[in-house]
Amino acid sequence: MNWAELYQATTDKPLGEFVAALAKAGSRRGFVIHNEEKMEMAHTFGSHGVTVGEGFDLHMIQVCKPEKAAASLQKNPERAALMPKFITTFTRDGRTEVRMLRYRRPMIEALVGDTEFASSLDESFDAIVAMIEEAR
Repeated sequence: MNWAELYQATTDKPLGEFVAALAKAGSRRGFVIHNEEKMEMAHTFGSHGVTVGEGFDLHMIQVCKPEKAAASLQKNPERAALMPKFITTFTRDGRTEVRMLRYRRPMIEALVGDTEFASSLDESFDAIVAMIEEAR
């Protein structure tokens, strides 16, 4: 059974340019970057006293559609554990790599027993993939 999959993409855009394009593509769909001030992991680790190597540019970008998320979580707070959606980006060989873990319907239904949420999450993941593709 396919419980999850790892979405993978690559772009020639520099990481900062890709993130800006992602924010713009998301905005058109009602999504926001929820953690913009903390998505650069070198800074996050540094704020905890951990030094990372030169050139470490991993970004963990949390995307959210606030209206949809608020309504969904008020309906069933059990959904919250599956709600956060992170897009990770990093540079490899001069290109920006993009990754996202996508949960599949069987896993969602098995964990929270909520077919409505499984459909809703599928729609959100499809929208996020479209945002990434547009931003590339």
